[in-house]
Amino acid sequence: MAIVEVSGVSKHFRIPSVRRDTLREHVLDLFRPREWQVLRVLDSIDFQVERGETVGIMGRNGSGKSTLLKIISGIYQPDAGRVVARAPITPILELGVGWNPQLDAIDNIYLLGTVMGLSLRELDGMIDEILAFAELERFANLKLQHYSSGMASRLAYSVAFKAVSEILVLDEIFAVGDAGFRARCEERFQALCEAGHTVLIVSHDTDVIEKFCTRAILLEGGKVLLEGAAAGVCGRYLELLTDGAHHVPA
Repeated sequence: MAIVEVSGVSKHFRIPSVRRDTLREHVLDLFRPREWQVLRVLDSIDFQVERGETVGIMGRNGSGKSTLLKIISGIYQPDAGRVVARAPITPILELGVGWNPQLDAIDNIYLLGTVMGLSLRELDGMIDEILAFAELERFANLKLQHYSSGMASRLAYSVAFKAVSEILVLDEIFAVGDAGFRARCEERFQALCEAGHTVLIVSHDTDVIEKFCTRAILLEGGKVLLEGAAAGVCGRYLELLTDGAHHVPA
């Protein structure tokens, strides 16, 4: 039995046709009916993920990849269809949400770690390892408001990698940090795969998808355009990028 089943999942968002930025605009338009545009992001998505499988999700910007991950992770509810997950999910998506910039790195590790399901006792034994993985030992007592975005992202990844449930959902995991940090992320990710974790990973990097995924799914316009071997999906994705470049006006 599949560990994740996505059946007929659809999602749309309503976008106001006219922006109201000032108080005057809101007051003047108070009694006018507001017009909306419907943006259909996902349209009847179907696929399954087997236990222990690593599946890549690819697609051009705006194809619905991140929205799909958020629905699978329970952050968004679908308008139609359903997602069945037969094990706990750890989403590593918008890292750093929940940080308190007035606290230092150690306090924020406790804060984010507990949000991700770790106990204070577990975190007590992980602090040094988390800081070392992120190469932030020297900045452990520095408030996060003084961190660069890259430093904060490294810290968030380091915490998230210690809070992994049976199913791991990742969005552009190797797009942050220098070469050394990316190499450590790849090593940790590989270890998780070898330990039997089920992984769904979104990436624009064909090398990442071909290296780690046996199967991949290509989204285009909110629909599944292709599902199959990672190499074939990566090739079709590159063709889409090339076709799109050819249609850009000079």
